[in-house]
Parts: sequence; structure tokens; C-alpha cells
Amino acid sequence: MTRTPAPSLPTRRRLLTGVSGLAGLAGLAVMSTGLVRAASAEPTLLAQADLRGGHDGDLAGLLPDVVDDQSRRLQQAIDDAAREGRILRLPAGDYYFSNLTLPDGARLAGVPGATRLIYTGRGHGLLAEGGERVALDGLVIDGANQRLGEHVRGLVQLRNVGNLTLRDVQIAGSAKYGLALEGCGGTVEQCDLSGAAEAGLYAVESRTLTIRDNHVHDCGNGGILVHRWSKGFDGTLISGNRIARIAATNGGTGPFGNGINLFRAGGVIINGNHVSDCAFSAIRANSADNCQIIGNQALHSGETAIYSEFEFSGAVIANNLIDGGTMGISVANFDRGGRLSVISGNLVRNLSTSGPYVPKNSGFGIGIAVEADASVSGNTIEGAPKWGVMAGWGPYLRDVALTGNMIRHCGAGIAVSVVEGAGATLVQGNIFSHTPQGAVIGTRWNETVTGDLARQGAEAFAHLTVRNNVAG
Repeated sequence: MTRTPAPSLPTRRRLLTGVSGLAGLAGLAVMSTGLVRAASAEPTLLAQADLRGGHDGDLAGLLPDVVDDQSRRLQQAIDDAAREGRILRLPAGDYYFSNLTLPDGARLAGVPGATRLIYTGRGHGLLAEGGERVALDGLVIDGANQRLGEHVRGLVQLRNVGNLTLRDVQIAGSAKYGLALEGCGGTVEQCDLSGAAEAGLYAVESRTLTIRDNHVHDCGNGGILVHRWSKGFDGTLISGNRIARIAATNGGTGPFGNGINLFRAGGVIINGNHVSDCAFSAIRANSADNCQIIGNQALHSGETAIYSEFEFSGAVIANNLIDGGTMGISVANFDRGGRLSVISGNLVRNLSTSGPYVPKNSGFGIGIAVEADASVSGNTIEGAPKWGVMAGWGPYLRDVALTGNMIRHCGAGIAVSVVEGAGATLVQGNIFSHTPQGAVIGTRWNETVTGDLARQGAEAFAHLTVRNNVAG
């Protein structure tokens, strides 16, 4: 049963008829000053008739809260508004739809939290293919977990849009990604993305994209993904987002289940985000050059909290707070060319030796791990059951400086590779407290092969300098 629609707003015809009448009275202005003043109201009424740039949904025949699919009327209203350079404003209520296309210049606005577009599951939700501008504001877009066609990745799919704006939009219940952006620039801000079977937001080949102040939560395989088809500069800014409860329903050992994930995307800044309860990493950067990960909170991660891995060159990981995880920060894969990093001012605590899979290589319970061309300074590490810092893995160690760190209540303080071929390593000016297996130990891969090198024996290894440390 349909709901009887409320009386509609005055139509343009009525408004313009009133304006025309006033214009006729203006012709008598030579006889009456009052009528001249009445005629002067014409510009104001014309502005009202034009709805100040708006294009109300009810004027297009759209009715909220009816059970019928309104895709045809919605599409016509979207096309008309875009052609006329206007905003299509939708009143509060539910609108059932499928297969809507957003042309260049499409701008849709609703009542935040109350204007709901509900996908009925026949093809795609909202799709834009090219154009300079598309804007969505104040809408709830509900995928209802309905099937999406093979031609789209997300419930809302925008391709090659030069300047998109999504503000205060809720996207929920997508059978794939919530929001999928390909080759786009612009801003996604203050949106709520939840319940996606894959990730809340997937962006690939972006151009000057900003992702800020969003809430991304309860998704099946990822939170915010910024990828490129091939390795190169991306430049996306990811700031101030709250990301929580990200699962890894596809399994694996790290490609899924991350709050923020970069893949091949260089020049990305990740700062000021609050990321919690992810199956794997809070922040994971794979083959991402010149990435900055600064001032984030990473809580209750299922595996390594912050990762920079594989073929990367250049990473700054600074001033992050990490509480929980199997490893705090890992900067790895010198064997694949991963190198050049600064890890400073981070607080890492409360790590675990129990993770989401049977560990290999170094295992779990390590505060910070580095391999090549790295400065590790001014960090505070507490509660790493195995090692506070791991420097190198077998021969994969080169030019690492470990200075001015506070390491306490860890199994051992710093574990340094002493395998043949390991490169220059400086351990200086660190403070160790309650490290029962030693402040500085030498390792061959996963095996401890020396005593406490902070006390004696470091001179036996030409690549290793240990001095001026304080061990409690």
C-alpha cells in the first residue's frame, strides 16, 4: 500500500503566473507609486521560482516511502538537474532504485540520515563514467546486500571523475565494495561506510584524492584501500578517519583484513587516523614509495599494527600510538628492495605472541623490526614478549642506527643479526629496563647466539657498534 503524498510545493507555473500579474501591474506605475513598489517584487519572486539553484524531487514526480521502484523518475530528475546545472534535492524518505547513472555535473542532496536510496539488486547502484564534477551530499545509500553486476566493483562506482565530492553520505550493505573510485580526484569526507562484503572504500589510480574524517566500520575484508595498477606516484591524503572492526573473510596472511592498505601507491600521507580491531594491520603499505604514516592510533590489531613492506623506497613512521598486535611496526623485505625509513617517536605496547596463523620466520611478539637504511630513534616500547627491536633477518641488514630508544619489559631489548654479510649497525644511547634475556643480543635468524652485547662481546662483530647504552 502506498502512502498518500503530502501536498506538493507551489509549481513554477503558479509562481510565474503571479510574477506575470505583477509585471502587468507595473505598467500602471505612472498612476500609482504603490503599484510601482509591487512591480519591484518581481526579481524576488523570480528567485523563488528558480528555487535558488535547487531542483526538488517532488517537482520531478518523486514520492518518498512508496513501495514502487522509482529508478526511471530518479534518472530523469538527475539528468534534468545536471543539464540545468542544478542540485537535485530529495526530501526525507525511502526511494527504491537500481541502475542509476550520474552524468557530468550531477549533484544530489538529501536530508542527512533521512533520505534513503535503497538498491533493489538489478545491475548496479550509482555509476558515473567520466566527467568533471559529481557531488553527493546528505544521502543514505543502502545496498541491502543485493547482488551487484560484474561491470562494477562497488555499490557507488565513480570512474574518471575529475573532481568528486561525497559529504555526509552513508553507504551500507554492499555486496562488494561500498564506494569504488577509479581514476578519480576530489574529496570524500564525513561519510559513514559500513557493512561492505569487501572494503568500505576502494580507490585505484587516484588523482589528488583526499579521504578525511570518515567512519569506516564492520567490513568484510578491508577499510580504506588505495591502490594503483602499476607502481607510481599517487598522492592521496588519508586523514582523521575512524576505522573499526575490519575482518578478513577471504583469509590469507595479510592482503585482507587491514584498516588502511596501500598497494603500489607512492607519495601518500596517512595521518591522524584512529584504527582499531582489524584482523591484520591497522595500516599496511605494500610497495609504496615515500609514504608518511604519522600521528595515528592503532589499537587491538590482529597481526602487525603498522607495516611497510616489499618493493618500497622511503617511509616515515612517526609519532604513532600502538596498543596491541603481534608486532608493532615492521619495515621489511630488503630481499625485495625494501629500504630507507625513519621510525621515530612511536609508542608501542602490549604485544602478543598469539596471531591469526602459525608464525614463520621471526614469529610474533616484537616491537619494531627493520632491515635496511633505517633510523630508529626516540621510540618507547613496552611489553614486547620476544624482542623490543629486531634489526635484520639473516644477511638482510644494512646501515641501521638504533639510538635513544626506551625499551622495557621485553623478552630481550634489541636483537641484531650477526649472520655473515650483515651490514653496519649502530646501537647507541638506548635505555633498557626489565629485559631478562639481555639488552642487546646477537642472532642468526631466529636463534640467539651471543650473550648480552651491551655488556661485552660486541667487538667480535665488525659490522656492529654498541656503546653508551643504559641497561637496568
